[in-house]
Amino acid sequence: MDDAARGSRLHRARRSDAATARYEEAVAVARRSGDPLRLAHAIRHLGDTHRRARRLTEAEACYDEALTLYAAKDEPPTLAYANAIRPMAILKEALGETDEARLLWQQAKSLYTAVPVAAGVAECDENLNRLG
Repeated sequence: MDDAARGSRLHRARRSDAATARYEEAVAVARRSGDPLRLAHAIRHLGDTHRRARRLTEAEACYDEALTLYAAKDEPPTLAYANAIRPMAILKEALGETDEARLLWQQAKSLYTAVPVAAGVAECDENLNRLG
């Protein structure tokens, strides 16, 4: 690897670490707020930073907690819930858990259809078609 590529990789890693630190602080603030939806939103974003950095175990724990928080609400906000299911589907596929990924894409599609968010439905359809 040449110096430019190495430098670029280090720069991305530092950005990832900085983003993770910001979202960890947001999660701490949200926990103190006592607002479960605010916490779910912050945790989902923290999970995204972990997933992008290939810290898949940490990402899965974040997504699990966020989805649990949303599911505990009688009527979770549809778009926020869909946006939390989507990255878990991506993660499950990355982990080779395609049956679980397929179920999550179907659930996200149902929610995106209800909102409606055409781009979300299209992404779900694309992934469902690819997964068979």
